Amino acid sequence: MSYPKAIGPYSAYREAGDLVFISGQLPLDPSTMEFAGEDIKSQTHQSLSNIKAILNELGLGMESVLKTTVLLSDISYFAEMNEVYATFFSAPYPARSAFAVRDLPKGAKVEIEVIAKK
Repeated sequence: MSYPKAIGPYSAYREAGDLVFISGQLPLDPSTMEFAGEDIKSQTHQSLSNIKAILNELGLGMESVLKTTVLLSDISYFAEMNEVYATFFSAPYPARSAFAVRDLPKGAKVEIEVIAKK
């Protein structure tokens, strides 16, 4: 499983002690660098799959995630995003913030960043 490499002057992730900070992941399919789909569910699935791939590269799983920040281009996507999000995590769930923002890079519907513990 791979993940998209950074498309700007930033790192996909950084480690600090026993914490891992994963930059916001757009819903880019790493093999094409295009969106996985146009709907919020497929985009949420791809963003979280990219996060999972980064964690796997570090020998970690989704259970290592302590905090997520979800950025949505429209808050009306929240319920559908949450439906997909729930399939990636189990109790105890990570802390989470979710915001609607005016725009996301490349016109994405969602971007998700996480902090995980090694």
